[in-house]
Amino acid sequence: MELALGRERKKVVVIGGGVAGSLLAKSLQFLADFTLIDEKEYFEIPWASLRAMVEPSFAERSVINHIDYLTNGQIIASRAINVSDTEVLTATGRLIPYDYLVIATGHADRVPKTKTERLGQFQEENQKIRSANSILIVGGGPTGVELAGEIAVDYPDKKVTLVHTGSRLLEFIGPKAANKTLNWLKSRRVEVILEQSVSLNNISEGSKTYRTSEGGTFEADCHFLCTGKRLGSAWLKETVLENSMDVNGRLMVDENLRVKGRKNIFAIGDITNIPEIKQGYLAQKQALVAAKNLKLLLAGAKESKLATYEPHSVMALVSLGRKHGVAQFPLTTISGRIPGLIKSKDLFVGKTRKQLGLEPHPVHD
Repeated sequence: MELALGRERKKVVVIGGGVAGSLLAKSLQFLADFTLIDEKEYFEIPWASLRAMVEPSFAERSVINHIDYLTNGQIIASRAINVSDTEVLTATGRLIPYDYLVIATGHADRVPKTKTERLGQFQEENQKIRSANSILIVGGGPTGVELAGEIAVDYPDKKVTLVHTGSRLLEFIGPKAANKTLNWLKSRRVEVILEQSVSLNNISEGSKTYRTSEGGTFEADCHFLCTGKRLGSAWLKETVLENSMDVNGRLMVDENLRVKGRKNIFAIGDITNIPEIKQGYLAQKQALVAAKNLKLLLAGAKESKLATYEPHSVMALVSLGRKHGVAQFPLTTISGRIPGLIKSKDLFVGKTRKQLGLEPHPVHD
């Protein structure tokens, strides 16, 4: 779509370089005076990070510097701390003007600023796994389940214990998929303890005894906390968007993915109140709809032409090691090698890299 010649280029700012923000940035970088604000210098394919913990070399493909795919925009490696009707303020004190703003800050995650530091972190986590004989995983959602599966397959001699407060694993999907997952983990000698919590207070590095809420104790050389992350919206509570959030801290958006009551501010990804499961592939779908609408607005199209986003029914793919998985579709649930073929082998890393215009496998000199 060509912009009218001689027209001053509009300023588009995206806050958040995660799975949604990065794809939208890639789509719009040549159509506007474009700025990406992200507190880290890279995009990380989130569902690949667990594989990178057991196989650190995998992160060479799944951790991608923003500069590798964003060749025509400005990248500001800083947190956004305020939004006005016309500008974004960063933690480093820069004021970035915008005509159109997209907020894609997802969940708050403490990760290093540079790719080199992040790759080093994966090496440290891998060393922690390799040197342990017994490992505790706290949390039975997709993160805890997938990490347990990765460790059980790559390090079958290690004792893995998963503790979850819920009555079943993967509570965001149906019980059939959860039961298939539980049976698979048990077949790999993972001990699963349900309806209990484990206290991580007073556990010092090197301490091996953990106590459950039922009073039981067990030994583990190390632990990984795989419970939910905080939404990345707390910073918005003292901005012009303070009244645009629901009681859960999510930005309320209309069918065009614009923040309700705002004509030029969009929100995409986990931070929105769209009534659907919060998953990366849906965040990418939202990014493509928002990108389409921004292209239309930049070209001067009427608002009636804007694309709408329809919430999706529950569909989930949970990886179980390298070759297996469990998949819940709207009408059926399957487990085993077929869902494993869909996701587990490459974890959609090659596909995601191609979406960003990169080779599926990076070429090193």
